[in-house]
Amino acid sequence: MSCLDGYDPDALRVDKACAAIRACLTPITGIERVATRSALGRVLAEEIIPTIDVPTHDNSAMDGYALRSRDLVKGADTWLHEIGTALAGRKFEGELKARACVRVMTGAVMPEGADMVVVQEVVKRDEDAIIIPAGQVKGQNVRLAGEDLKKGVPVLKPGHAIGPAELGLIASLGIAEVMVKRRLRVAFFSTGDELASVGTPLPEGHVYDSNRYTLYGMLQRLGVEILDMGVVRDDPAQLESALRTAAMNADVVVTSGGVSVGEADFIKAMMAKLGEVLFWKIAMRPGRPMAFGRIESDGHSAFLFGLPGNPVAVMVTFHQFVRDALLHLAGRTGDCAIPLLRVPCVADLRKVPGRTEYQRGILSNEEGVWRVRLTGQQGSGVLRSMSEANCFIVLEHDRENIKAGDLVDVQLFEGLI
Repeated sequence: MSCLDGYDPDALRVDKACAAIRACLTPITGIERVATRSALGRVLAEEIIPTIDVPTHDNSAMDGYALRSRDLVKGADTWLHEIGTALAGRKFEGELKARACVRVMTGAVMPEGADMVVVQEVVKRDEDAIIIPAGQVKGQNVRLAGEDLKKGVPVLKPGHAIGPAELGLIASLGIAEVMVKRRLRVAFFSTGDELASVGTPLPEGHVYDSNRYTLYGMLQRLGVEILDMGVVRDDPAQLESALRTAAMNADVVVTSGGVSVGEADFIKAMMAKLGEVLFWKIAMRPGRPMAFGRIESDGHSAFLFGLPGNPVAVMVTFHQFVRDALLHLAGRTGDCAIPLLRVPCVADLRKVPGRTEYQRGILSNEEGVWRVRLTGQQGSGVLRSMSEANCFIVLEHDRENIKAGDLVDVQLFEGLI
């Protein structure tokens, strides 16, 4: 992992750690063809170039009356004769003559010669006459052919994430199947003799393995292929077997626990035996200890993220380091960083300069102003603080104590956790 040369493993800033990780990553190359309906959440592997215009014809954007602008009487009402109707999917076949109009519905093909639509709400009738009020202009309420998508002009590039809008766009071109990147394969497991499985009695001195459930939920949100390997006990043979299995079956391995100072030495030794793994002390809170590198087994290799064991620290480090790495490996292009909002904090906050802090907050609108406050206890083992929060309050590396009313950065959970 020569890309990590020069980084201090004992005092690494968050931004430096992110940059170091990104420098080591190479996106997957495998692709497959899937039905458009099944492409939601996938990463596009081909350029989408329209073979048709969308819309394919000039059409009405509103229910109303299509007419020729040159028939309008300047500065006064215009009296026209209605000669037919155009519906969506059923065009008007006649000829639009002088001082005539055609009743049109939204989406209907514009009658030949018509260049504007007057909405039905402003039109009046006088027996057989249609009265168009003054003030109408040429081109109004008309959607032109190719206004959305033009034939031959690329609209989506490889690396674009396919969301609901992209599904509709692709479908609007009549494309039934698309080429996408294969799903990134991620194996994960928890480590520790103290972990008990959910649904079983809890022995004295044990805790239930919650980290695997939060990791599963976070990975599921990213649309990756998941391999849950359960709990691996603090045993060198079990750990080696798990890491080898993970390396042979996944692109990325994510573990929780076993990376803190004072943990069993065999964990570091085992990871070093199977590849190149660095153990970092990140200048952040929570989530200071973390491991990153690459492991190999029988000709297969996988990137490894060793996350802390405390529940909140697992979630923080995942979203600040692992999330971006997985999206990049999956082939996503562009900036996938979670945007920060700048809002006032309602109370004083303690902050030690020299580390980045991720405090759990509640962002709310109070009398038209967005403000943020803490959820309460901020310990790295207080998972309730994540459940009660809707954002991280991100206190940057060099910042000191915050006073009530000061602006702080917040990182929203919606769509993230």
